[in-house]
Amino acid sequence: MGRTKKIAKEKGRKMKNMAAILGVLLFVLTILAQEIQQEASAINVEVPVRVLKGDAFVDNLTIDDFEVYEDGIPQEIAAVYFIKKTSIERQEEKKKFIPKTQRHFFLFFEISDYTKRLAEGLSYFFENVLIPGDNLTIVSPLKTYIFDSESLDTMTSEEIVSELQGILRKDALIGNAEYRSAIMDIQRMARQMGALMGSPEDQALSGGDAHLYEKDIDEVFSHYIVLLDKLESLRQVEEQKLLDFANYLQDREGQKFVILFYQREFIPQLDSRLLGQVGQMYQDLPNLMFQLQTIQGFSSRKVSFDLERVKQAYSDSSISIHFLFFTEPAEHVPGVQFVEQSEDIFSAFSEMALASGGFVESSSNPEYLFQRASEASENYYLIYYSPKNYQADGKFKNITVKVKDKDCRVSHRVGYFAD
Repeated sequence: MGRTKKIAKEKGRKMKNMAAILGVLLFVLTILAQEIQQEASAINVEVPVRVLKGDAFVDNLTIDDFEVYEDGIPQEIAAVYFIKKTSIERQEEKKKFIPKTQRHFFLFFEISDYTKRLAEGLSYFFENVLIPGDNLTIVSPLKTYIFDSESLDTMTSEEIVSELQGILRKDALIGNAEYRSAIMDIQRMARQMGALMGSPEDQALSGGDAHLYEKDIDEVFSHYIVLLDKLESLRQVEEQKLLDFANYLQDREGQKFVILFYQREFIPQLDSRLLGQVGQMYQDLPNLMFQLQTIQGFSSRKVSFDLERVKQAYSDSSISIHFLFFTEPAEHVPGVQFVEQSEDIFSAFSEMALASGGFVESSSNPEYLFQRASEASENYYLIYYSPKNYQADGKFKNITVKVKDKDCRVSHRVGYFAD
């Protein structure tokens, strides 16, 4: 009997020990599961940053010189890398990262007419910017051309520039044929209006006699409004195409640089002096007054897409947009008044560029524009941080990067979507 009790006690002790061991194991597994879950839910945000003092890049900053905020909340910086072209020149790490520094360049040419001076900018880009390992995509007014690193290595810069000159000249001619046709029609309208109401010089240019009739003005205005409306539809920027391109680049590894070369727009218009005359002479005719107001309304333009949505999409995809505005002067056409009509596109693309951490530059010198674009893709910092209390709520998180030196200018992408 005593032995039986002893055996029972021994079994009880073993069961208690086993229960204790299982309890400890369960506790450890619970802690590990929590840590794994936290690790899985944590993300690392990469922010390419450029710091300028005047026009000079500041290349001697340390991790302690930077401050990062997400939606106004200070974040702990995990690592900072100083990148020159594609090589990591300096690094400070509290946590180890493997930055992807391969460069992908996308050159967009929004041009209606090819200019020979564009070759100067292209030559600078291929001789001074591209290095082995870079990838390049050219988007002309007509087609997209992809040059991978291997194909670029097999051609000289002179050969590539020569080929691109032919491509851009041909594609601008074909891709914008309808746009140029509308411009030419408006020029003819402007000269016809000058003949109806203008000076003897205007009449001589038109080759006709000046006889002002209400019917003539009504027909000219009606045709002119149709042409302006057609021109507006041709120059509309499609929001979905912008978003599709941002999505296309979303998961591509490495650093993505979009160089948007945009040609200044000049639209031939009816002389404002002549329009004023019409307004005074026919103010009692509602139809002509309505047409006149419609014409004047074309000079006030708004962007045709949701700018804020597009800015957030490009920032989320970490695409640096460098907007190069080519300010070539308008051609001289006797009897025609040219008015610049780039303000809507210029404003929208400028905001997109700055929101992506890129820059905006205007010049009539293509070589200078490409030089500035190369500087923007030459040196930069990569900052990494893990957002505090991260939640994948699909909302856009605003990023702010500051440096201690208040005289410095900092550019970076403005945020990301917490998906």
